[in-house]
Amino acid sequence: MGMVTFVDETTSGDRGAGWGIEIAEERLALRELIRRRVFQEVAEYNARTPGVFQGLVQPEDTERVLNGYALRTPRRIDPEVQTELALKAFAGNGFLVLVGDRQVTDLDEEIELALGTEVTFLKLVALVGG
Repeated sequence: MGMVTFVDETTSGDRGAGWGIEIAEERLALRELIRRRVFQEVAEYNARTPGVFQGLVQPEDTERVLNGYALRTPRRIDPEVQTELALKAFAGNGFLVLVGDRQVTDLDEEIELALGTEVTFLKLVALVGG
């Protein structure tokens, strides 16, 4: 069992603090890695239900705020729905995934999860005036 560290970055240069989850498998498809990340962040949100969701992608019926997404009506977030949103965002180039220094472009590609693997989710930010 090894620890995989997730880091969120944006093309504007912002880099969030890394956080990790333990994964028993040595190899995992990118699709499953995204699913586990989303399920973890949704579980943490649902356990404490703060006013702002800080996750990979914006849940439905929310408003973008400084540090995440504010829910218009307090509620639990469905991890299955959120996973589908994340997979669609990846397919639509909403974010890139880097494992170490290598970009992974196929959701079904198996990723080698060596001890201390860092997975970067690079969120693409639209250029102002571009």
